[in-house]
Amino acid sequence: MEGHTRKLLTIVTEAAVEGTLLRDIERLGAHGYTITDARGKGGRGVRNAGWEASGNIRIEVVCDADTAATIATYLQKHYYDNYAMILFVSSIDVLRPEKF
Repeated sequence: MEGHTRKLLTIVTEAAVEGTLLRDIERLGAHGYTITDARGKGGRGVRNAGWEASGNIRIEVVCDADTAATIATYLQKHYYDNYAMILFVSSIDVLRPEKF
């Protein structure tokens, strides 16, 4: 098994910004993403998925390092001040590098 290194950019944020956020992520170079509902507690209190508009989502983007940095920088600048959002980046190995 031969792995190829890519970045996994994970975004946890308010479900209310999903549409706009996905347009930005694609415009900034992501080829795809995975979205799941998320619950938890952080600096802005407890967030649950009981009511869709108040829930959180987790978006995962597998991409190259430059794309991950571009997206992360943009989101920090344009979303951090107004929305509950965290970002983290991990190095991962993928088995189908042509997809990312």
